[in-house]
Amino acid sequence: MRPLGYIIAAALLALTACQVEGGVARPTTAAVGTSPISVETSAPAASAPTPSAAAVPSASDGSLRLGLTAEPGDLLPYHSDSADERITAPISELIFPSPLLALSYTYTTTGVLDRVPSEQNGDVSVSSADVFLDSVGVITTTNTGVITQVQQLSVTYRWNPDLRWADGTPVTADDSLFAYELAQKVSLGQEADSRLALLDRYERLDDHTTRAVLKPDFTDPAYITSYWTPLPRHLLRDVDPATFATSEFALLPVGYGPYTVDRRDPGNLRLKRNPHWPGPEPAAAVSFIFRDSVEMLRGAVSGGSLDVASFELPGPDVAGALKADAAGGSLVLTAVPSPIWEHIDFNLDVPLLQDIRVRRAIAQAIDRQKLVDTLLGGYGGVLESWIVPGQWASAPLDQLTRYPYSPDDANRMLDEAGYIDSDGDGLRELDGQPLTLGLVTTAGSPLRQAAADHITADLAAVGVTLDVRAMPATELYGLDGPLYRRNFDLALFAWIAGPDPRGWERWSCAGVPSEANRWTGNNFPGWCFFEADKAIRTATTAIDISERGAAYLRQQQLFTQELPVLPLFQRVELTISSPTIVGVRPDPTAPFTWNLAAWARK
Repeated sequence: MRPLGYIIAAALLALTACQVEGGVARPTTAAVGTSPISVETSAPAASAPTPSAAAVPSASDGSLRLGLTAEPGDLLPYHSDSADERITAPISELIFPSPLLALSYTYTTTGVLDRVPSEQNGDVSVSSADVFLDSVGVITTTNTGVITQVQQLSVTYRWNPDLRWADGTPVTADDSLFAYELAQKVSLGQEADSRLALLDRYERLDDHTTRAVLKPDFTDPAYITSYWTPLPRHLLRDVDPATFATSEFALLPVGYGPYTVDRRDPGNLRLKRNPHWPGPEPAAAVSFIFRDSVEMLRGAVSGGSLDVASFELPGPDVAGALKADAAGGSLVLTAVPSPIWEHIDFNLDVPLLQDIRVRRAIAQAIDRQKLVDTLLGGYGGVLESWIVPGQWASAPLDQLTRYPYSPDDANRMLDEAGYIDSDGDGLRELDGQPLTLGLVTTAGSPLRQAAADHITADLAAVGVTLDVRAMPATELYGLDGPLYRRNFDLALFAWIAGPDPRGWERWSCAGVPSEANRWTGNNFPGWCFFEADKAIRTATTAIDISERGAAYLRQQQLFTQELPVLPLFQRVELTISSPTIVGVRPDPTAPFTWNLAAWARK
C-alpha cells in the first residue's frame, strides 16, 4: 500500500488553516443591528456602567441570563472559521447540539447520535479498494490500466429517532444528507470545506442512519467527525444556497435542540424551550446579552442582573477586581486553560536561525514563567510541546527536551555561535551591525503586545535586538502574508488545539508553504526533518491508537530537540457566575453552556 494520507492530503493543506487563532472578523448583518465581531479581547472601559434592568431580562419567569463579549452574526451550527465558532458555539450548542461534543479533549454524545462511532461497536470499518495510479504513482480517477489496492475508511452515524425540529417535524438522516448536499453547492465554512474534501461520499442508509466514506488511501485523525450536522430540508429546500449564510434562517434558525429562538434585538437574544425536545426539560428560557466590556459583565453578575458570563482573561486590573469579587462572595470565578496556545515560530530559511544554538539561546533567554505569571495572573503554565496538556497524546515532560530560563546559557550559546558584543555596547553584532531579528504578530491584541514587549526586553538582556511589527490579522494570516510566504524571522501567533492533535499539515515536509504547492500548508517554520516527517505521517494516518501514540511521542521528542517553534502558554478562559447558580462546569474545549440542563438556581 502507498503511504496513507501523503497523496490526497497535499490538496487539503490550504483548508486546514482554520485552526489558526485569528482570521477576519465576520460582520453581522444590518438586520440585527450589531457591530463587526473582533476576535481579540479589547481593553475594557475603566468604569463601565452596570447594565440597567431594562437591558437585562428579569429572571422572574425562571429564565437564565447569560453574558458574552461578542455577538455572532448568525446562529448556524456551521462556522466560517475557528474564531466564529468560539463566538457562536455557546448559543448554537443550545439550538443545534453537537452530534459529537468535544469535551475535555475527547468526544461524547449529546443525545443527537445514539453512540460514538468506533471500531469496537462496528460503526468504523476499513475495507480494500482498487484505485488507478497515474504515471508518477498518484491516485487518479482516469482509467490508466495501472491498478493498486488501498484501504478505505467508513464511519456510520446512528441518529436519535426521537429528535424533532422546533416546528415538530421529525429529524431524519435526510436532513444530515441535505447539509452535505448544501456544502457541495456553497461553502459552509473552513471546517466543512475540509471535511468535504476528505469524503468520497456521504450517504443515507435508512431513515436514521448515514455513512461517511473517506477517499481511498486517506485517513484523517478526526474521522469520527465526518458527519454533517442536520439542517431542515423541509424548511430550506427552496432557499438559494448563495444566500443561505445571510438568510432569515441563519439569523433566526429552527433547530432540534432544547431551545429555539424567541426574540432577537440588537445586543440581546432570547431563546425559549423547544417543546419537542426529547431530553431533560431545560430552564424556561435563556437570555443572552452582548457587551464588549468585561467590566460591565462583571458588574452585572456581581450585582445580580446576570447569572453567568464567560470571556477571555482580561488585563491585570480587571482580573484583580474579579478575584476580589470572588473572595468577597459576590460571584464565583472559574478559570480553565483555553485550547488557544501562543507560540513563536522560527523561520528556518533564515541563515541565522538555522543554527540550533541560536534557537535554543532565544528559548532560554525568554523568561516564560514570568511571562505566564505576568499575563495570566497565575492561572496558566509554561508549555513545552505543541500537544497541550489534556490532549490524549500529550508527552510526559521527562521525555521532552525543555528550555528553562537561563540567560547565562543563552549568552554562552550565542558566544559559541560567533555572535558577540565586540565593542561593549551591550549589543551583539552580525556583519558589523547590531544583531537584530524581526518579529511579526497581530495588531490590536493587548495580550500579544504585552508578550512581545516582554520577549523584546528578555532578548535585549542577552544582546539581541527585536524589531516588532504588529499588523492586522487579515494581513498576517492572508495567503499573501508573511506566514504563508515565509518572509519573516520570528512570528508570534496562536493555534487552537482540538480533541485530536492532528498536525500533519503543520509539521510534515509537504506542509511547508512554497511556490510548488501554491503557498498552502501550515508548516510556517519550514521544518522538514525526515524522521519527524515519518512520525507525524504515522501519527495522523494510522488507525491503531498505540501506534499513533508512539509516533506522536517520537515526533514531540524530535520537535523539542530541533525547536522549530517555541511554545509559550495557553490562554485562559474565565467564567463568572452568581452564587445563586449551581452546576456551571466550564470546560477547555466545550462551550460553557454545554451542560446548561444541569444548572439550577438555589
